[in-house]
Amino acid sequence: MKQRLLSILLVCFVVSCATQTQPVVDNKWLDAPVAQQVAAMKRGELTAEALVAGYLARIESIDKSGPTINSILLVNPNAMAEAKAKDAALASGEATGPLHGIPVLLKDNIETRDMPTTAGSLALLNNDTRRDSPLVASLRAAGAIILGKTNLSEWANFRSEGSISGWSAVGGLTRNPHVLSRTACGSSSGSGAAVAAGLASLAVGTETNGSIICPSSMNGIVGFKPTVGLIPRTHIVPISVTQDTAGPMARSVADAALMASVMAGQDEQDDATKAEARPEASALAAVNGNIQGLKIGVMRYRQGNNPAIIEAVDEAVEKLTALGAQVVEIDNLEQPEDFWAKSYLVLLAEFKTTLNDYLLSSPADLPVANLDELIGFNRTSKREMQLFDQSIFEKSAATEGMAGEDYQQALALVRSATREQGIDKLLNEYDVDVLVGPSNNPAFLIDAVYGDNAPEGYVGVGYLAAIAGYPHITVPLTTVKELPVGLSVIGGQWQDAQVLNTGLAFERANQFIATPAFLPNRLQAESVNGIQSPYQKPAQ
Repeated sequence: MKQRLLSILLVCFVVSCATQTQPVVDNKWLDAPVAQQVAAMKRGELTAEALVAGYLARIESIDKSGPTINSILLVNPNAMAEAKAKDAALASGEATGPLHGIPVLLKDNIETRDMPTTAGSLALLNNDTRRDSPLVASLRAAGAIILGKTNLSEWANFRSEGSISGWSAVGGLTRNPHVLSRTACGSSSGSGAAVAAGLASLAVGTETNGSIICPSSMNGIVGFKPTVGLIPRTHIVPISVTQDTAGPMARSVADAALMASVMAGQDEQDDATKAEARPEASALAAVNGNIQGLKIGVMRYRQGNNPAIIEAVDEAVEKLTALGAQVVEIDNLEQPEDFWAKSYLVLLAEFKTTLNDYLLSSPADLPVANLDELIGFNRTSKREMQLFDQSIFEKSAATEGMAGEDYQQALALVRSATREQGIDKLLNEYDVDVLVGPSNNPAFLIDAVYGDNAPEGYVGVGYLAAIAGYPHITVPLTTVKELPVGLSVIGGQWQDAQVLNTGLAFERANQFIATPAFLPNRLQAESVNGIQSPYQKPAQ
């Protein structure tokens, strides 16, 4: 146990040692789509060993030195051995699936048998359960190699109302690879930054409300939050039984669709996965980008007031129309007066119940067994409390959990507001198949004093899909002063394939790749230098 925990602290050393004697790989393969990586391995042009070695070298040069984006919390000590085993299996004609030999990163709230699962908290340093979550088991069965764990906003950003996205007591602060002084968003901060920086082929994130979409949009990658229940949630550190889901974070829609098809499945321990209406996993990977005749509703009312974003959305609508889609403008959607308070109450109540169940059932030797003990643990930890408080924890502990009548009433209100009177209403009244709009603002500055602070004119309606539990994808749209912004596509319940297909169509039409420049303090320093000087009258 001590050796496994020590590897968290010495991850730079582990990566450095692992890359010293490994084969060199052409960068083109590190940045290639997953299907091309797999095909190259089958042709003998690439090996899993070389692919893993290449990503480990990048982690050393980009994540742990150089720009030091700090997205990787832990490298799997078995990754290279697994890669060699995959190469041997392929050589003997025993390739295991569509992700054979592909390195995948996991957000560190997802359990895997070969690494601890900390959720970024010092209280879970010993959470070494020695078991794979069902989605990890599915990835392994498809041939994937678990490369490591990514940093996250501690407790998936559900500890404090003054939290800083991308920071955890275990992993420190993850930075945006495009502009290092900007947030990587959260809570799947490390997964978003790592994929954007080219540190793995694929990553898994989780979302309760925005935690896949925001870091994907702000880091310039594809992020897919599926319908709740498409992918099993068992053995993932929870927040909300009604909103939590895992999802793929990738460089392309095709890669995300393939990964979603692999992770999708039913699980006896997760009732949400047992719905009869759930789509076949094969339909997710079979999307082709044909949207001829598709009806699209454009949600202008949450596109904000940034001229660059507005212009980019206008151009996106033109591209979708050129592909044969019919576009309808959507003016507004009113929410009940107490909607936000009720939605917060739902999360507070569900967190208390689900976290207590998780802590009590963990086979690991943990210092806390419930939320109250966790609050007490943090109060004694200087590192845990150095940046922000645990106001969300304390409010959650004060609820009756999911047994309270106020919880049931609040859940009914927010479910109706986002489903029957929300997404379903928009789809039906405007007679459209999907909804589109910008995903988020550009990344805001990292701020250790005020925490997360999005500018006025909030962009995006991702909260609707998150609370409803409906599918949502973000695809790179444009950059605003070097900062990526994504386009969102939202659909009805179990319309995951249609959402992926629309995202694929737009991705092909837009032909935009957000390549990180690792700019230091851009818009704080360099751009300010050009506007500091007073006006000088031209010489006559």
